[in-house]
Amino acid sequence: MTKPQVISHPIAPVFDENSRILILGSFPSVKSRQIGFYYGHPQNRFWPLLARIFSEQTPQTVESQHAFLLRNRIAVWDVIATCRIEGSADSSISDVVPNDLYPILEKADIREIYVNGGTAARLFHKYQEEKSGRQAIRLPSTSPANAGWSFERLLQAWQMIYNSI
Repeated sequence: MTKPQVISHPIAPVFDENSRILILGSFPSVKSRQIGFYYGHPQNRFWPLLARIFSEQTPQTVESQHAFLLRNRIAVWDVIATCRIEGSADSSISDVVPNDLYPILEKADIREIYVNGGTAARLFHKYQEEKSGRQAIRLPSTSPANAGWSFERLLQAWQMIYNSI
């Protein structure tokens, strides 16, 4: 069996000088890579969850999602710059090269870093915690693969991000 090809992260980070929290995933799913933006799988609960937390309509287009993040002072990126991955399976990730968080942390007054799921948490701890001098708060994954967490349970866990802005 051959190893999956090395894939480079194709999506630029979303942030500006007004960003106050940073949400990091592990690596974009196949669907996100296809559309060129974060949390692109229609069953991922990221966008409906954030919309509920910020009392807004769920943004439906890449442009409205980008504007939503900046308006609510949220930066989004992923822990991984390049890796080997089979499809969208975090469990298959290997040969990780982490993203450099310095450009975001230098430009924006990031008060808290949150990681979306266990893989992002583990990789942040391994590759970025010491280098950045920052710790991250692990939140349960919004992925449809995390079916054990209902939307309401995710909402309770993720609500803390609102108070960090």
